[in-house]
Amino acid sequence: MTVPAFGLGTFRLKDDVVRRVVADALDLGYRAIDTAQGYDNEAEIGEVLQASGVPRTEVYVTTKIKPANYRRQALLDSLRQSLDKLRLEQVDLTLIHWPVPNGEVPPEEYLAALAEAHELGLTREIGVSNFNIAGLRQARAVLGDVPLATNQVEIHPYLQNRKLVAFARQEGIHLTSYMTLAVGKVMNDEVMQAIARAHGATPAQVALAWALRQGHSVIPSSTKRENLASNLVAQTLQLTDEDMAQIEGLEQGEAARIANPESARPQWD
Repeated sequence: MTVPAFGLGTFRLKDDVVRRVVADALDLGYRAIDTAQGYDNEAEIGEVLQASGVPRTEVYVTTKIKPANYRRQALLDSLRQSLDKLRLEQVDLTLIHWPVPNGEVPPEEYLAALAEAHELGLTREIGVSNFNIAGLRQARAVLGDVPLATNQVEIHPYLQNRKLVAFARQEGIHLTSYMTLAVGKVMNDEVMQAIARAHGATPAQVALAWALRQGHSVIPSSTKRENLASNLVAQTLQLTDEDMAQIEGLEQGEAARIANPESARPQWD
């Protein structure tokens, strides 16, 4: 799999804020940018990418198809529009953003359309986001020989998604963890703080290192340059088995889920 282990998330970042954050991230050494049609910031990210001077081959760009564009032709047309906004000839990875199990467009149609986008060269890799185990099985069946590059899902110390993680590991499906910091909750957690002190680190770095050690990719976000720089250090933080066991004990299950739109979510495992 070529999905980078570490990238920049841009959820909720718009206008001049996303321009500044992406520019700072590229300057600091980030080489993976995660966006989505629904984030309404692809055009601003495209401006920064073009002006950055960083060679296109060095930056891995991910976008996601929003549910309103799941019909075959709408998916292909909207991805072309995303490419125009991002000022790219091809994105590195395109994801189905939410499964929308009871929506007007069946998964067979939007997954087949995603595979067609790959065949047309609009995207180098394809994947999904927020899919449960049943959804992953279905995606593989529909996509056939086209590899599923990743399933991007909410994973953090309080929602560890153990059944999904075990299935993905067994089936060789890569996972990308989003909201790895639980929207900042890890910063005030006594267990995370204690582990951080022992390593001369921050709780955010500990949470990211925990996810990385499990083999997940992470896409943290911040509006502050110093936090963007600090997050990168997580890549070199080596947690002990005892650290991992302590974090394992923070699991709260479904009560801790943050992203859970009723109209789009699957039945969580």
